[in-house]
Order: sequence, then structure tokens, then C-alpha cells
Amino acid sequence: MHPEIEIAGRKIGPGHPPYVICELSGNHNGSLERALELVDAAAATGADAIKIQTYTPDTLTIESDRPEFRLEGGLWSGKTLYELYGEAHTPYEWHPALFARAKEHGVTLFSTPFDETAVDLLASLDAPAYKIASFEVIDLMLIERVARQGKPMILSTGMANLAEIQDAVATARKAGTSDIALLHCVSSYPAPVGDANVRTVPHLASAFGVVGGLSDHTPGTAVAVAAVALGAAVIEKHFTLARADGGPDAAFSLEPDEFKRLVEDCHAAWEALGDVTYDLQGSERGSTTFRRSLYAMQTIEAGEAFSMQNVRSIRPGFGMPPKELPALVGRKARRRIERGEPILPSVVE
Repeated sequence: MHPEIEIAGRKIGPGHPPYVICELSGNHNGSLERALELVDAAAATGADAIKIQTYTPDTLTIESDRPEFRLEGGLWSGKTLYELYGEAHTPYEWHPALFARAKEHGVTLFSTPFDETAVDLLASLDAPAYKIASFEVIDLMLIERVARQGKPMILSTGMANLAEIQDAVATARKAGTSDIALLHCVSSYPAPVGDANVRTVPHLASAFGVVGGLSDHTPGTAVAVAAVALGAAVIEKHFTLARADGGPDAAFSLEPDEFKRLVEDCHAAWEALGDVTYDLQGSERGSTTFRRSLYAMQTIEAGEAFSMQNVRSIRPGFGMPPKELPALVGRKARRRIERGEPILPSVVE
């Protein structure tokens, strides 16, 4: 029996369509109105869930000009950590409105907390699940605090090695959470397709006995679809109204039409997996006529012997199988057979 979890009544696991999470992150660009528009647009894509992040710059770092607090290279080069998180964070006071808007659309919304104040806020809003960010997998106190809420947990593995993932899973289970999903994640923004290593997804699931998935920072949808084909039950991808609008995560986020296609393609990939079977499928049955079979190439009189000259393997497939031709040669016709008539066992003496 494959493990599965359930969030807001939706079962998630290998036996169910992929659970696609629309990550809004910091693409609200500091505007509650835009954040609400993001929820509206995300709900329209067919995503199963919308995810935000719950932190403030002060819960993640401190304001400092020391070199180690300043980013070099990449999308956010030149900013301090405090500046980046100040720009990207979703203010606590916005959360009730965002939860309410998602509820209006009938779509699940949950969040990634980064400290105990965030956990308490999300608990007060009755968050149906919690996400642990890849960089926080080593924060076992946070994981324990979240696990004690008794809700499903989704953890991105990101920078963590196997031992660190084991510590995180053990901590969550010890604190009372058995509903766990682990998402393979490459923590670069954007992540090169060649670094995706999506074969890790089924290994994560089997190694830890959990639901496996992918938190994807690569461009486009191909990597997510490949992960579903390998068994990913959860797909998480960043979302924006338009990359041209800018924002902390816009460069590796999908626009609404692209995200809708992601949902459709992931569902199609899952549906295509099917079962191991060699039986004819319903859609194939009409094609059997295009197989070869044995037919009379000329009129064959009753009592006449079948030969390589008067019988051939041709299309369509209403006669005996081609493999029967060698055994047929030399036997006699039970009755007159017209040219173009299939050779069936009933006409053979």
C-alpha cells in the first residue's frame, strides 16, 4: 500500500492525480490588492492549492551591512538579506484577507511558516497544512512546533542531505505528524534543467515511506511533467501575473496561462501512466483490421492445395494469423474460395 496524505478532503499520493501547488511567494510586489489578484488568478488555473510564506524580515535575519548579509550574484545581487525579505514578505495583517479570498474560490490555501509567531498566526487561521521551506529543514525546533499542530506537513528537501532529511522526518513523526510529503528541490533560482535530477523523487518516497513530489524552480513545465511520470504526487511551482511586472521571484515563476498548462500536463502525465498491460485498449480495437492475416490471392477450388502462390499475408486482419502460413501450405481447401476471401480454419480440410 502506497502512503498517502489528505489536505482539506483531497487525498494525495501515487494513486491520485498530482496535487499541484501554486506558490505566490513575494510576487505580490508589496501590494495587498495584487496579492488578492494573484489568489484570483491562481484559483482559475485549476491548481489544487495556493501557498504563501509567513515571515517578516526580523523573523528571518537582522538588519546588518556586514558582508555575509549582502547577496552577491544571481537575481538579488547587491541586496542585503534584510532588504530582500522586507521586499518579499507577506505582511501578517494580509493573511486573513488572503485566506478568505481563497475560501471564496473554494481552493485550499496554506503557508510556509518560518518561526513560532508564524505558526501561531497560521494556527489561528485554521491552516489545513504546513510547508517547511528547504532552507528550514535543519530547523528541528520549527519542525517540531509545526508537527504539534497535527496537520499534514510538506517539506522541501533543497540543501539537505539524507541525514538531515532523516532528522527532520524523525522529528515530525516524534512530535505527532504521520502525514508527511517530501519534495525534491534544487535551491537555485532559477534552477538549470540539468540540475533537476528528478529520479530523486521516487527515491525520497521509498527511502522515507512518505508521499514524494517536486518543488520546481526550473523554467517551463517539462521538469514537473517528468517528475510526475516518475511518480511525483505533489508539484509546487512559483506563480506570477506577469514576469514583466518584476518581483523577487518573477524570473522563475509561471504566468497564468503557463500554470494552467502545467496543471493540465501534469494531470495528463499521471493519467498516461496507467497500469502494466498488454491487452488491447478500447481505443485500439478499431485498428485490428490493419494487422496482416492470410487471404486468397486467386480463386482456390475445393480440394485444391494451399500454396505460397495462392495464399499471402496481407492487410486487413480478418483471416488466420500470418504465423499459420507454413502449416497451411499443402493442406486442401474444404470448399471453393474466391480471390480476396480471408482464409479461416473453417475452409481448411
